[in-house]
Amino acid sequence: MADLTPGEDGTAEPACGSASDTRTSPDDAPTEPTSASPSQPGQAPEESEEPEAEPDESDEGPTGNGKRAQLASTARDRATARDSSADTIANTDTDEPGTTATTATTNDGAGEGRTEQPGSDDETTDEPEPASEARTKSDPENEADTEAESKVGTDPENEADARSGDTKPGDAQSGAGAGSGARGRGGRRWAVVISVFGELLITAGVILALFVVYSLWWTNVLANREAEREGERVRDHWAQEGPGALDTKDGIGFLHVPSMHEGEILVKKGTDPKKLNQGIAGYYTKPVKSALPQDAKGNFSLAAHRDGHGAKFHRIDKIEKGDPVVFESKDTWYVYTVYKTLPETSKYNVDVLDPVPKESGRKRAGRYITLTTCTPVYTSRHRYVVWGELERTEKVDADRTPPRELR
Repeated sequence: MADLTPGEDGTAEPACGSASDTRTSPDDAPTEPTSASPSQPGQAPEESEEPEAEPDESDEGPTGNGKRAQLASTARDRATARDSSADTIANTDTDEPGTTATTATTNDGAGEGRTEQPGSDDETTDEPEPASEARTKSDPENEADTEAESKVGTDPENEADARSGDTKPGDAQSGAGAGSGARGRGGRRWAVVISVFGELLITAGVILALFVVYSLWWTNVLANREAEREGERVRDHWAQEGPGALDTKDGIGFLHVPSMHEGEILVKKGTDPKKLNQGIAGYYTKPVKSALPQDAKGNFSLAAHRDGHGAKFHRIDKIEKGDPVVFESKDTWYVYTVYKTLPETSKYNVDVLDPVPKESGRKRAGRYITLTTCTPVYTSRHRYVVWGELERTEKVDADRTPPRELR
């Protein structure tokens, strides 16, 4: 039996090679199909158990014009119902629970598609297909577009581009994004390194600042406390024994320099840093041995820190020619007058400590005093030197009344 497919106008058309192309009106069709005589002797006609179902390709029995018209009408009804259902499902976008549709698309010789649903009758409504799928299947132009797209997808040129590694704009953007991500991670690593390095620098700066504070301020506090205790011990010892000979047990006496505004400075034997760190001044024992104030001749040479550890000679640059320098011993006041200053000389210049300091301009022996310390301030590259010469001496009374230079 020839296949019947609904045409574009909804009417049934005979397929190529059909026995007749006559169309019969539904009014002329009998209400029930009648059995036709076998087309070949000895072959019984096949009866359709379900008149409403579409005949498949295996039906070979002859049919009349009435059955063909009825089938065409059924196909039109189904096509109309299918289009209506497709529009409904497109609007509501819901599926009917509990139903399952089995569809199959076949192409006839003319390239037109039709959908068969076996096992369904006129009273059963097929499950609607999505609108886009139904329209694609029923529209030959959509099928042509689909074929064209599939051909483009399998175009040898596209395959060649894919094999050659050509990238599209989207791929290029993806690659650029990956590169940006890598650069971002690298940037974060560098940021961490710089942050850690900065924190280390800040920590080092804080430690250095604390060291400077300790060296220039706190050591002064500690040294001054120690020097004050030592000075009180010396004076207590003097008070117990009364005026008498020079005593060097805890210190030989006190230096007074009004120009430096440092008050009294305890003087002890030696100039090694350990002793000078106690906030005192020391007299030299080497490289040139110092004379003592009570000696008939010689140079009483002293040294003290200019910065830190008491910094007793910090203001040595305030001393000027003619200023008094007084040394207080257990029983005598020794009053010197400054006659020469040397703001800078080599720290290896020991000639300034000679019994007759010729660099000061003196040519003959006398009773001199020499004060030395580091310069410039906060460094120890050079030495600052002050020379004085003894003017007079005064005996210490019971009240230890200072000379007029200190009043």
